[in-house]
Amino acid sequence: MIQILKLQGTDKQLYQLVGPLVMDPQILQYNNGYPFKTGEQFVWYIAIEKHKVTGFIPLNLRKNEHIINNYYAKAENHDAILEALLDAVLTDEEESTQPLVAVVQTLHKDLFVSKGFEITKTWKLYIKMQKVS
Repeated sequence: MIQILKLQGTDKQLYQLVGPLVMDPQILQYNNGYPFKTGEQFVWYIAIEKHKVTGFIPLNLRKNEHIINNYYAKAENHDAILEALLDAVLTDEEESTQPLVAVVQTLHKDLFVSKGFEITKTWKLYIKMQKVS
């Protein structure tokens, strides 16, 4: 069973939970070498299975939009982890008046489309999408 924990971007518990992951070379490779960032304007959704962190989505709460970017889900049970994380974000964002935007790895396009996102821009490794329904 996947549990989703929600933490503010500067919560000390966040660093304990995701620190070992965001500094792992394999996980940085999953993120195409881009570092993971956080700050006061971030909310992190963290997937936990059997007392271990298996994935996360940081949500950047900017003034004019909320952005999903630089997420991670482990290989085993990958799709279910990512879907559970995305569902948690979408549930929280239902009441938001800000547009929800995602910078998505191309291999995750179908999941985001199935959750009501549309493509707004395409690059080689990523797709920018926005929630429309």
